[in-house]
Amino acid sequence: MRHLVKGKKLGRTSSHRKATLSALSVALIKEHRIVTTVAKAKALRPFVEPLITKAKEDTTHNRRQVFSKLKDKEAVSHLFDEVAQKAMDRPGGYTRIVKLGYRDGDGAHTAVIELVDYNDIKPKDSQKKKRTRRAGKSKKTSSSTTDDSTAEKSAKKENAEKKTAATADEESDTKQETEDSENSSSEDK
Repeated sequence: MRHLVKGKKLGRTSSHRKATLSALSVALIKEHRIVTTVAKAKALRPFVEPLITKAKEDTTHNRRQVFSKLKDKEAVSHLFDEVAQKAMDRPGGYTRIVKLGYRDGDGAHTAVIELVDYNDIKPKDSQKKKRTRRAGKSKKTSSSTTDDSTAEKSAKKENAEKKTAATADEESDTKQETEDSENSSSEDK
């Protein structure tokens, strides 16, 4: 029985597993969102969240402890300067795992693991438009509907009249130009 055995082995040796989790953590901190397998995402969450908690208090000791796990100076500075400042009010739960489906090549379950405070995609309004099975029924009163439709019809008529007047003006201009050109050519002869 596996009592008190923390974490998944991911089919790797201990050193390979540590390197994998470190590399995934660096990528997550720099990019704020990565696509990986579900098993790696679930193994990454308990690895990276304590690092973000330590980064909330910017001391030399905490920086050295985080650097011993990440081994990347740029990622450590980005974690302490930006990521920890955004996560300062949050008491934990800094990451979110969203399952995507299956990968084409090997059929592995894939997921997106992202930092919650860097959510670029805004959630849709919670009030969705209700859909009914009734066709074409609107909630407007019949008098306002008729007022709207008569206003639209009159606007369309005015536009049509303007267009016909404009085309008539253009036709008269072109007729006059052709007559002028004919007159000038007959005078030349």
